[in-house]
Amino acid sequence: MINIGVASIVIIIINFIVSIKGFKNYNFFEGYKFHVDKILIQKDYIRLISSGFLHADWRHLAFNMISLYIFSNLLEHKIGSILFILIYISSLIGGNLFALYVHRSHGDYSAIGASGAVSGIIFACIALYPGLDIGLLLLPIFIPSWIYGVLFVLISIYGIKTKRDNIGHEAHLGGAIIGLLVAIIIQPNAITKNYITILLILIPTLAFIYLIISKPHFLLTDKINFKKESAPLSFEQKYNSEKVDKQKELDKLLDKISKKGIDKLSKKEKERLKNLSK
Repeated sequence: MINIGVASIVIIIINFIVSIKGFKNYNFFEGYKFHVDKILIQKDYIRLISSGFLHADWRHLAFNMISLYIFSNLLEHKIGSILFILIYISSLIGGNLFALYVHRSHGDYSAIGASGAVSGIIFACIALYPGLDIGLLLLPIFIPSWIYGVLFVLISIYGIKTKRDNIGHEAHLGGAIIGLLVAIIIQPNAITKNYITILLILIPTLAFIYLIISKPHFLLTDKINFKKESAPLSFEQKYNSEKVDKQKELDKLLDKISKKGIDKLSKKEKERLKNLSK
């Protein structure tokens, strides 16, 4: 049984409280999720933090909190509660800032979840624990941390470049790298003890960041060139799909009202309109 630290307990409790509030209150959820235009135009910067405590559903919340639980004591025991919180929040903000930069021209882009922050905690552990083996969730399989780190970076870069899904790869990658860098700042001796793993993670990431800054067109992708395959919906895909469906349903009801008047709505339609407008 993992002995969880105080900071980890507090973070998990806050995630549950905020996420449950978001499950029950649509306006609360919409008011605190990551949304590009709300942040850049309306300067609602609190969303850079608050969105990291909202989740799409119970599975999304449980997956992130279990991942945090697994790595939390390993890191919190080594650096203490205050620095653990520093890495968590820095990774959360850093991941969202990277997502904000990548999607700065996509005003309607939105996201939720603690994945960026949790990625930062995992990569801080990778930096500070040379030779660490990482288990695949719910499977009795362990791989060296450097392989996990390199695969994570490559998959994230591929996901950002191809845009084949609605997963927030930008926040994941940004959070992971910030977590790793802050951990190195806290314990600089990690560079000499674990420099190969750190370089294997940083070099492709920094090269990718340089490309998207110096050559923005690098991210422009002709999706026709990629084969479309059906797959189970991810947490983020499910959230975005449901959001689009609800908006279409609301637009249809509002269009009916504008043409025929609200009195022409059935009792069921009026109730649905009330729920969608919350």
